[in-house]
Amino acid sequence: MIGAALLAASALAFDVGADLRIRQELIHHAPRGVDYKNHMRFRPRVWAEVKGESEAAGKWRVYTRLADEFRWNVKPHAENTAWPGEVIFDNLFVEGKDLFDGKLDVKLGRQDLMNYCGLGHVFMDGTPGDGSRTVYTDMAALKFKVDDVSTLDLFGLYNLDSAHDFRWGDDQRRLTGLSARYGDGSGEQDDWGYGAIWGSEFNKNLKYQVFFAGKQTCHQHYAKDHTELVGVKLMPQWSETLSSSFEAMSEFDDEYSAYADIKWKSTRQGIKPFASASYHYMSEKWDPMWGRGVNDSELFLYGTHDGSAWWSNMHFLKFTAGLEFSRAHALTASTGAMWAAKDDGVGGGDGKFKGMLTQGKYEFPLYLADKAKGERLEVLGHVIAEFFNPGEYYSQDKTGWFVRWQVEIRF
Repeated sequence: MIGAALLAASALAFDVGADLRIRQELIHHAPRGVDYKNHMRFRPRVWAEVKGESEAAGKWRVYTRLADEFRWNVKPHAENTAWPGEVIFDNLFVEGKDLFDGKLDVKLGRQDLMNYCGLGHVFMDGTPGDGSRTVYTDMAALKFKVDDVSTLDLFGLYNLDSAHDFRWGDDQRRLTGLSARYGDGSGEQDDWGYGAIWGSEFNKNLKYQVFFAGKQTCHQHYAKDHTELVGVKLMPQWSETLSSSFEAMSEFDDEYSAYADIKWKSTRQGIKPFASASYHYMSEKWDPMWGRGVNDSELFLYGTHDGSAWWSNMHFLKFTAGLEFSRAHALTASTGAMWAAKDDGVGGGDGKFKGMLTQGKYEFPLYLADKAKGERLEVLGHVIAEFFNPGEYYSQDKTGWFVRWQVEIRF
């Protein structure tokens, strides 16, 4: 490994690495959002870690990562995020695993929040501001391994919207901050959260989670906004190729969310086809907690009404199919219909049908590392296209579209 050194006497290992992501995005007629945008985005990151292991202390590591993102705004032209822009501590944490005879895992510090405990509709983006750049949160996470089939996760987190954060550079145009994720999309605020997730198995074919989470947002102009939710998730495995998940959540201010899907994936060798169907419901004033991001669409992220990626007031029925050709090589297509849970008039139209969202994605490897030989250099790419045909919920009927190509180099 690049930069690896093993110190036998102290049983310490040191490693460093980096990645570079280059993407171009074109957006046109996003619902209630961007009219037209064409920009190039460059995100370099470097990371380093020290790790060790002993019978007394278990496995542990200290990990840090620095990140930047600078852009070439082709149209409309702008120079407000030019290099070097804003450099941040994207990750900075200490992690211990299998402590106290394998009973406890601990992770303390700045870490990625996306899909924490597999609950992607609750935990996705802690950073806000620009979730495609980084999704960190400052967090203390504990995992108690209660027995062979049960775990209890406890967490506390704090997202600081402040110029005094671990960052250097452009204070006026920074790409981290909570303003784009607040309910009305304005102002600065901090938020903090806490919760617990119990996970277990009824048997080898049925896993479940019961969870509780609370969030408090402290806005500079408004009173504190407090939200709590309880939920349950069931994950049955019907057969070797067929699985499902079912979620139901309730917030204590009488808001609700529900999700169900069924997934099929071939186990044959070579080309593997897959398919799924899903339904997602969110009530009119549903608070997505930290599930603020690209759950289902890049294009529709820019068209949500209560701040970027604030998904609510929705019935969404979606069908997906695709093929996996090999490692990091897949073709996926999906289409889905959206309805407003309540005809609130926000879209400017006179109905509930929001429209049809169609997506296509091709992921491909340009160079893959041979893991057996200890290689790490990889070059991966993808192309995404999305189209949104608005319904009578909106006052405009122009088809929105989003196109992106991306190359990512990891080493």
